[in-house]
Amino acid sequence: MRIVVADCSVDYSGRLSAHLPLARRVLLVKADGSVLVHSDGGSYKPLNWMSPPCRMTESAPDPEQAEAGVTAVWTVQHTKTDDRLVVQLHAVHADTSHDLGIDPGLVKDGVEAHLQKLLAEQVDLLGAGHTLVRREYPTAIGPVDILARPPGSPGHVAVEIKRRGDIDGVEQLTRYLELLNRDPLLAPVTGVFAAQEIKPQARVLATDRGIRCLVLDYDAMRGVDDPESRLF
Repeated sequence: MRIVVADCSVDYSGRLSAHLPLARRVLLVKADGSVLVHSDGGSYKPLNWMSPPCRMTESAPDPEQAEAGVTAVWTVQHTKTDDRLVVQLHAVHADTSHDLGIDPGLVKDGVEAHLQKLLAEQVDLLGAGHTLVRREYPTAIGPVDILARPPGSPGHVAVEIKRRGDIDGVEQLTRYLELLNRDPLLAPVTGVFAAQEIKPQARVLATDRGIRCLVLDYDAMRGVDDPESRLF
């Protein structure tokens, strides 16, 4: 990655036209070819940018640009459209390049796979005496997150797990329950909709369809928080 701190003006043309007047900014040139223009504000979003595939050329200013104080011109041309980003540099205060290597990507904590694993290990959260049949129980339209057996009664419990539970999740579990209840070896199958947060509309729909809702406390399930010791 190349990082340049410079006094510059920026013009974008193509699907739209935009102009950034002369000011001090940070210019990022990434290995994938993208060029981003940042200011010291506006959070993470660049003021302007060109996404790949594109090609950047650096040239000397013409006489008129040089007279205006321009020392170099970057022209970033998209290879599939007419979009073009032109950066006129006046004074460069820093210009460094860094090899960042291959990024392993973002590893999210508390995603559905983590919740599924923890709930399978703590299946008693469904109610005392529940036993795990298996995770990712297959059906014709996809796997159910958890299939469990309730204590002292026939049938099974199908659990659909989401980080944030909305109506779509309830609909998904409803379809699973319809299929699972066709299997005489599993029926009757009841449903549990489990999530860290369940939207009111989803809770109403689940209750109307006889599906129980379970709010999961991720920190407590990981053992890093004790709900009984909280003041509120």
